[in-house]
Amino acid sequence: MTSANSESSASSVVLGVDAHDTGRMTAAWASDEAARRGLPLRLVHAVPSLFREFRPFDEGRYHKALRERADQALDRATAVARERHPQLAVATVVAEDVPAPALCRESRRAALVVLGSRRLGRVEEALSAYSVAVPVSAQAHCPVVVVRDPEHTTQDPPYIVLGVDGSPSSEPAVDFAFDLAGERRAALRVLWVWQRPPVGNLDEHATGQILRRLLFESTAGRHDRHPDVTVTHELVRGHPVEELALASEHALAVVVGRRGNGGFTGMRLGSVPHGLLHHAHCPVVTVPGRP
Repeated sequence: MTSANSESSASSVVLGVDAHDTGRMTAAWASDEAARRGLPLRLVHAVPSLFREFRPFDEGRYHKALRERADQALDRATAVARERHPQLAVATVVAEDVPAPALCRESRRAALVVLGSRRLGRVEEALSAYSVAVPVSAQAHCPVVVVRDPEHTTQDPPYIVLGVDGSPSSEPAVDFAFDLAGERRAALRVLWVWQRPPVGNLDEHATGQILRRLLFESTAGRHDRHPDVTVTHELVRGHPVEELALASEHALAVVVGRRGNGGFTGMRLGSVPHGLLHHAHCPVVTVPGRP
C-alpha cells in the first residue's frame, strides 16, 4: 500500500473510499469510467488527525487502527480496479483530514469525483461530521457522481437523463451529459419539469410553448460535437425530484446542474440534486456551474 499527496496527481478520476462500505459497485463504476476516459484512478481515504479525533488515553492505538482500516479499504478498492482493468494506472492516498474537505481539495485537479452512499437520512446528514455525498456534491470543483444505485444497462439503447431549467448553471451539466452519452453510446433524455403556480392566472398553453422553446434551446449547438447522440426533449409538469427520479428508473445516470458553492455550511446543495441523492434509481451526477 502506498500513500501520496495531492501535489503528485494529474487529471484523474478520484474515488472516495469509505472503510464502512466494501464499495465494490462504486469502485467498479469509478474504474470503468477512468478506463473509458484514459485517465488514472486515484483512490482517496481520509483519516482524521489526532487533533480532530483526540482520545485522551488511547490516541496512538486509535489512530493506528484508523490507518490500518484505511489500508484495508484501499486494498479492496484497488483489487476491484485491477480485476476489471489490469492496465489501469491506480494511485492510493491516505489524507489526514475528515472526508469532505479532503475530497473537495482533490476535486481541484480531478476530472470527476466518485462517491458511494451511506444512505443517510437528512437529519443524519446535517448532524454527522462524516457526511460526504452532500457537502462534496455542493462544493467540489468538478462533477461529482454518487453511486447510490447501479446504472441500468438493460435498456436498448441505454440512456442518460438530463434535467434542465434554462439557468446558466445548467449549461455545464448539458455539456457533461452530452459527453457522457457520447462516451457510453447512449441516448439522451432531456427533461424540463415545471410546476403550476399555486395561485394566479396562467395561460398553460402559452406557457407550455415558451418552456418547450427554452427546452430545445438548452441543448442547441451540442450536436456538432456529438452527432451520433440521439436526443429527446420532454416537457413534464410535476415535482422536479419526483419526475427526474421516475425517469431515472432505467437510466445509466441522471445529470443535473448545481447553483452556487454550497453556502456557508457547505450543505446547501439545492433541492433538486439533494432530493435526487435520496430518490434516484441510478448514479446521480451533480455538475458545478461555471465560476
